[in-house]
Amino acid sequence: MALQCGIIGITNVGKTTLFNCISNTKAEATAFAFSTSKSNVGMINVPDPRLKELEKHQPTEKIIPTSVEIVDIPGLTKGANKGEGVGNKFLADIRNTDALIHVVRCFDDENLPHVDGSVNPVRDIETIDLELQVKDLESVEKKIQRLQKLLKIGEKDAKKGIDVLNIYQEHFENFQNARTADVSEDDRKYIADLSLLTAKPVLYVCNVDEASAINGNAYVEQVKKHLEGQDTEILTIAGALEADIAGLEDENDRLEFLKDAGLNEPGVDKLIRSAYSLLNLETFFTVGPKEIRAWTIRKGTHAPQASGVIHSDLERGFIRAEVMKYNDFISLGSEHAVKEAGKFKVEGKNYLVEDGDILHIRFNV
Repeated sequence: MALQCGIIGITNVGKTTLFNCISNTKAEATAFAFSTSKSNVGMINVPDPRLKELEKHQPTEKIIPTSVEIVDIPGLTKGANKGEGVGNKFLADIRNTDALIHVVRCFDDENLPHVDGSVNPVRDIETIDLELQVKDLESVEKKIQRLQKLLKIGEKDAKKGIDVLNIYQEHFENFQNARTADVSEDDRKYIADLSLLTAKPVLYVCNVDEASAINGNAYVEQVKKHLEGQDTEILTIAGALEADIAGLEDENDRLEFLKDAGLNEPGVDKLIRSAYSLLNLETFFTVGPKEIRAWTIRKGTHAPQASGVIHSDLERGFIRAEVMKYNDFISLGSEHAVKEAGKFKVEGKNYLVEDGDILHIRFNV
């Protein structure tokens, strides 16, 4: 499932540090602004404690978590929409993503100068928003021109499309993002082909110093106030601390480090789960003595399409899905006990797979 979550922000905010904490691909982090000319792509394993719980009731040779693709997009700057630096390329990389993680600098460090001379997270958010809004405005205006030509030759739906796009045009001109435009879900079809940058779901990560890892700081409060009322999640993560934790090979050492820092789990684990949710994804499991594996699907996926994530043959020859709920399997302890309790279900092609379902697919090709 080729779904991407992009990490964005201005330069020198800690994007690459966080990318290295969560990705199986490591990128060079530098204190020099605009020193990177390409985006970094990696895969992240989604932490899911349910996998270990499943193993307690079904011994297995290996456990395989699900994963999501992550893209570390180099820092944008004022003028990126005009191609400043390699801005156009980076904006194209953002367009190819399905959701965004916006990293905001919420720490002081005289050894890491801010590109604008001072730390101001709200200004940084507005800088990125403006660059994306300008690019989206260009896309909308071009489509309005295309629809006006169609209107002249009698295309019936063109008038409605222009009316909807005019709403977006005015929205961008008022420095607002597409995701907050007052447009019905049905009418959003008129922008579906544009892949608008500011229409993508976004979560914000306030990158703080170690002392602010638990309770945040004044910069974080500024971000929260600025985003008040918006349907978005805000995480507070100490990127440098997370990098130190990720660098420890021994799990006991990592747990001790976390305890000393007053944390229950790495902040990046929360980030990964939030990114997974932001992409509108959920997990189902296959369980057996050879492997216990987590699989990724979009919410609202039917059983045949979910089985196709495992292998195309399963979707093509789908007969039925044998389904156990995760909570039933854990509480009752075995497939046999689930069957005895009458909670083992056989579902057909119209079944919508739910998060945590344990599936066994029957098929014939």
